[in-house]
Amino acid sequence: MRVVLADDERMVRTALRVILAAETGITVVGEAATGAEAVSVVRALRPDVVLMDVRMPGIDGIRATELILGSMAPPPRVVVVTTFENDSYVYEALRAGASGFLLKRAAAEDLVQAVRLVARSDSLLFPAAVRGLAAAYAPGGTAAAPPPWAARLTGREADVLRLIAKGLTNAEIAGRLGVGPATAKTHVAAVLAKTGARDRTQAVIAAYESGFITPA
Repeated sequence: MRVVLADDERMVRTALRVILAAETGITVVGEAATGAEAVSVVRALRPDVVLMDVRMPGIDGIRATELILGSMAPPPRVVVVTTFENDSYVYEALRAGASGFLLKRAAAEDLVQAVRLVARSDSLLFPAAVRGLAAAYAPGGTAAAPPPWAARLTGREADVLRLIAKGLTNAEIAGRLGVGPATAKTHVAAVLAKTGARDRTQAVIAAYESGFITPA
């Protein structure tokens, strides 16, 4: 797993590099101190995962995430690394396509787990935190105007989207619905396709923003 670190604080980048360097199968291939530099470094090195600070001078992490994900195929997975979880910057980064976020005070093992999760195309979803962010910052929708994709979901797929929003894994969804793991995986894939989401985090954001799921 190839990782790029983007943070305007050298000490933060050094700490992240030291933690990841101790792990087998993870290599930090580049660093960036600004959003513009992050875009350039990521495009040149094509890492699997980018750990992105959101508050950087010039182009911030939100815009850098948009530029990276909109210009690379296949795109890397972006994890926002932030000081405050209940922050409009975090929510905007998730809307821009980030697969999840981590607090800078997170334990070393949580950082490593996050990199491994997103590298294998899982999203880093914290249901309570995302729900709180949606309550504070999502524009929301109305029951009278459901999103176009809602009509394309089967009843079972709608249930799966609600379970995804609760943070359940495919195995947990299978157990909750009484189906096999392969069936649960198929339902999740259908939800992502019909909502137009890149991953589970994006599907949940779309559900909150449209009013399909409400923070309450």
